[in-house]
Amino acid sequence: MSSCCHDPTEPPRVDPRDVLREQEHYDNLVRDLFTGDPERILLRLLNESNAYLRELAALRAHYPAVRLQAIALLNDKSLDALERISEKELDSPFGEAARQRIEQLK
Repeated sequence: MSSCCHDPTEPPRVDPRDVLREQEHYDNLVRDLFTGDPERILLRLLNESNAYLRELAALRAHYPAVRLQAIALLNDKSLDALERISEKELDSPFGEAARQRIEQLK
């Protein structure tokens, strides 16, 4: 069989360099969590995360600074999450931050 064509029945092969890169990233993250300030580490990771993880952090993060930063990073596609926060937590700083972010996005 020729190696010139892609066989769709064959599972995609993972580049070993990608595996090593992810293992190193994971090991560094675990080391940082054990030896550093978890709140600062989560804030750094929040900036690199996708919209789903930002919404999740805005709704349920343990650290207040992480929740507030996540709310500030949400975009117009996350209006439902912002509205849920503003309705659910009317008198909290999170509800106020969500309302301010909604106004900025409109």
